[in-house]
Amino acid sequence: MAILVISILTACLTFFYIGMLFYLRNGWRRIPYFRTEANAPSTFVSVLIAARNEEGKIEKTILDILAQDYPADLFELIIVNDHSTDRTAEIISGFSDKGVKLINLDESEKLNSYKKKAITKAIDVSSGELIITTDADCRMNKLWLRTIVAYYESGDYNLISSPVTFFEEKNPFEEIQSLEFLFLIGLGAAGIGNKMPATCNGANLAYRKDVFLKLNGFKGIDDLASGDDELFLHKVASAYPGSIGFCKSLDAVVYTHAKENLKEFIQQRKRWASKSTRYKNKGIVVLGVAVWLFNLLFITNFFSGFFNTDFWCLGFAALILKMGSELMFLYPVCSFAKRKELLLYQPVSTVIHIFYLVFIGIAGNSGKYNWKGRMVR
Repeated sequence: MAILVISILTACLTFFYIGMLFYLRNGWRRIPYFRTEANAPSTFVSVLIAARNEEGKIEKTILDILAQDYPADLFELIIVNDHSTDRTAEIISGFSDKGVKLINLDESEKLNSYKKKAITKAIDVSSGELIITTDADCRMNKLWLRTIVAYYESGDYNLISSPVTFFEEKNPFEEIQSLEFLFLIGLGAAGIGNKMPATCNGANLAYRKDVFLKLNGFKGIDDLASGDDELFLHKVASAYPGSIGFCKSLDAVVYTHAKENLKEFIQQRKRWASKSTRYKNKGIVVLGVAVWLFNLLFITNFFSGFFNTDFWCLGFAALILKMGSELMFLYPVCSFAKRKELLLYQPVSTVIHIFYLVFIGIAGNSGKYNWKGRMVR
């Protein structure tokens, strides 16, 4: 009886997962590649960064932004120093003669979401029609700003998600992270392509300032440390359906680094998973639970196989189908990012992902985690 029940569940969830990935692949393909026209931009942009203890990387980020091929009189760079204990604020101040604005976050009372507070303060003093957020450890090419603004000016968008990828990997551990991260970026783009936006990344996110103010910013989600990107995306999608875009262009990519060790990786993924507790779209919640159960069944089949080897056969068949469907989805995404060599890690990544997803699904929705040297929830 047990094998019958587990077999039916495994079969149903396997075909559900395959169907979902075909649906997502179609969503990715629905988004056309964006090519910037030669038209002169007219939108004033405020680029915002919340920075905490980033003395080793923030200078390069600032230099990349100041070197943008975009009219200097049409953008401003505002950086909020979030109680850094290193030279971050000093480095930012060194660019004051270049017009870089520094705000020091001086909250005396303990907060759970310092980043949302930092972004809100920056928006309060910003002058841009369009807000673009990125992180203090990111890199971008000189066409980044021009490309995103051109995409914004090409349609009626209230929020635009743009690609983020890892680069400069030093070992297979970081390269596997890059493949998994491309899956997540593809997932977010595919949701937008299917008119069901679910996820995005705050390292490369743009939205209208007036929309942020009309929706009362992060009110209602400001008690959670994370979610300045994904949960705000849900607010905009709910209030303004059909106004979310994905800028599918290599010139719009922001580059950042994978985590150097397993401990940092787990903390990052726990932070990302913690946002799921606040999803209001029941369809996304059901989808997430189904995927989690699907991965849990692999572990169930593995241990049950010690009592009945039929479970191993069942699990192996599902694993091959899972691997093939993920490869089918990842191939066009990796092709876009020009990182097809990462697909060599797909077999290993598929297996690792099973155990990691089950663990993160539990750990990310319970308890606290460490973020930027603070324990938050």
